[in-house]
Amino acid sequence: MTMSIDTDRDLMVSRIIRAPRAVVWSAWTEPTKFERWWVPAPAKCRVAAMDLRPGGAFSTEISEDGGDYAGHIDGCFLAVDHLERIVFTTALVGGWRPAPNPFMTATITFAEHPEGTEYTATALHKDSADRNMHDEMGFQDGWGTVTRQLAELAEA
Repeated sequence: MTMSIDTDRDLMVSRIIRAPRAVVWSAWTEPTKFERWWVPAPAKCRVAAMDLRPGGAFSTEISEDGGDYAGHIDGCFLAVDHLERIVFTTALVGGWRPAPNPFMTATITFAEHPEGTEYTATALHKDSADRNMHDEMGFQDGWGTVTRQLAELAEA
């Protein structure tokens, strides 16, 4: 499936990560590695659920100050195509159950590149208002930061 970007509703970050695709995939799909980069440092992440299959739960928690953890992402995986693509949404939770606060669907792609892996994360929103709210929340800085942290982990 070829994905087209709707600039009125979608936000995207992309980066060439100088590591093999399998290494980048592993950093995304292994909870202990994922926790090391998923939220901007110095905040900490904890994976509550990562059932990597369509319909599987995806839930993370965040600690901003090293104290108690609070909910961060509650969603559902829609597609998991080994080494190529992960799609999750906050419109559903595990088992295809409707979520109380739907916000976005994210498509993460991992493509071969002469220098390593072309990593692209795209957040799709239902309308421009949600897109703009996500952008104003600091999408480019936040998702850009975690993409850099992912690259640092994979390239080490």
